[in-house]
Amino acid sequence: MTDLRDARMSRVQFFRMMGGLAVAAAATACSTKPETTATTGGGGAAAVDLKAVGVADQKAPLDELIAAYQKVKPDVRLTASYAPTDQVQTSVRTQLGAGNGPDLHVVYPGNGSAMSMSQIAKAGLLADLSAQAWTQTIPAGFKPAFQLDGKTYIYSAGSSVIGAVYNKKAFQKAGVDAPPTTWTEFLAVCDKLKKAGIVPIALGAQTPWVTQLITYALVPSTVYAKDPTFDDKQLAGQTTFAQSGWRQAMEMYLELQKRGFFNDKPNGTTFEQQISMVATGKAGMAIQVSAVLPDFRKAASSPDDLSMFPVPGADDANQVWIPAGVVVGLGANAKSKNVEQAKAFIDFLGKQENINAWAKAIAAIPLTQDASSTIDPAVESFLPFTKDRAVPFMDQRWPNAEVQPVHFAVIQELLAGKSSIDEALKKMDEAYKK
Repeated sequence: MTDLRDARMSRVQFFRMMGGLAVAAAATACSTKPETTATTGGGGAAAVDLKAVGVADQKAPLDELIAAYQKVKPDVRLTASYAPTDQVQTSVRTQLGAGNGPDLHVVYPGNGSAMSMSQIAKAGLLADLSAQAWTQTIPAGFKPAFQLDGKTYIYSAGSSVIGAVYNKKAFQKAGVDAPPTTWTEFLAVCDKLKKAGIVPIALGAQTPWVTQLITYALVPSTVYAKDPTFDDKQLAGQTTFAQSGWRQAMEMYLELQKRGFFNDKPNGTTFEQQISMVATGKAGMAIQVSAVLPDFRKAASSPDDLSMFPVPGADDANQVWIPAGVVVGLGANAKSKNVEQAKAFIDFLGKQENINAWAKAIAAIPLTQDASSTIDPAVESFLPFTKDRAVPFMDQRWPNAEVQPVHFAVIQELLAGKSSIDEALKKMDEAYKK
């Protein structure tokens, strides 16, 4: 296994080299349900058939760009389907290993999950995209998310953040005039919402990937604001989850539950139900990744009802840091008989206008920008943090794909009262060392 201390920069280097944009590799949160398929192509006998498998929050941009590709490549018939995150982490990964995977498929930036760039590339299952022109414009700070041993294996259109998606009308009803900027203020906002008969925080913890997001929102402030070199020390065996601010983040997570700030039975609540609660104003907010903000807006009576703010994980506003990560991307199956055609589609996605289109569809910050690039107004409140108070999603530098599912499971156990924080952190430390 490649030494991750050599393969990746420290978080401080990572963001300083970005020139102020928030980036990181991460297993970003994705969606949970199968979706309908989208097909493009001329349909004639000479057409090349390509199959793509994505996750649901890739549907809007992929469908749009597949349709655009049809205009320039009518001889390519591209069929896209969208599967739950858990399914792509298991069945699609198995198919790739067996040599019968889709031509194009979802890939998570960096390392830390079974479908992450590093894990799949090490297995020889991802096609090298380094010859494509767009890869030459990847900012230096992005490279740990896109590259292994200097070669680019994943396309991603930009970066997203984790924060609180909130319903403005619910906040107004509860007498909340502005988003909180400290942890104490955040608790006070939750208390006002609760007293107004509004669930403060909708939590869909039945959907495994949702479990991680509150921890991820808090850990930048409880861990990295105090020690930006934590990852390097953990990789060197000099510290652990249990010895760090991860403990404080989990205590804060459970404090929200103890105060009654979550919906009833969060372990029995899905991501889709979480969306509905916030979109309708039954809940004031949900801690989520900005890539799914369009899903919340679709469910709301008016898209303008919803916005986002950083979750303040510290009582000193100057010590509040945020998580930011390169959005889930796309890779080409190295074993596909149509690998060159699959790579050609990714090359098309790498054109600036298509980077802009993908990023706009999921409220992301574009990978590279030109005069026509836009940033969603809901994400603008995060931009002041991105120069020196943002860190990659936590799993980017985890050394294996074992820690993330353990993290999912221990959060569900904590919410169910079936485990202690000591036990949860011990399990994560054991998984980290595998």
